[in-house]
Amino acid sequence: MTRPETVIPETPAEGFPLIQESHIISGFGRGSSELGIPTANVPINDSLNKLETGIYFGWCKLVPDTSRGDHAEKRNDGQTVVFDNGKNLSEQELEVLPMVMSIGWNPFYQNKEKAAEVHIMHKFKSNFYGAHIKYTVLGYIRPELNYTTKEALINDINLDIKIALDALQQGPYKSHVKDIN
Repeated sequence: MTRPETVIPETPAEGFPLIQESHIISGFGRGSSELGIPTANVPINDSLNKLETGIYFGWCKLVPDTSRGDHAEKRNDGQTVVFDNGKNLSEQELEVLPMVMSIGWNPFYQNKEKAAEVHIMHKFKSNFYGAHIKYTVLGYIRPELNYTTKEALINDINLDIKIALDALQQGPYKSHVKDIN
């Protein structure tokens, strides 16, 4: 399937912003290790499930969860993931940050479960599994696509990031930082 042209409206379309919050859960471990584009996975809830599968953009904010203790879990790939609940996040990492979000089945990887993966546009020093995330979805970039190579997938994700950053600099999208601050 060919990537359709991306047209971002001047203001958020009907149904947006969609403001959500949840804890960050363990995903498949592919974002960081295979793609070099780490994601914070969030559970699919009714609101996210109603959205068309594809790539979205918006703002997000991490909040450490001091009510829960550290623990470790084994992912489906056999890796052990430490949930520190965001207690090691720096002040800068706790600011409102831009994000792109994939909602869907990840056909390149032939997922059996629908996933919601948030790529926060910031280079983090460590993981933050178990932290709380607040996010506002402001718009749609493109449908979920299948790829013949990992490189093509990475190229499209990087284009999604550029499109999101450009859109979020526009006043009607930039003003929604306040939704989660």
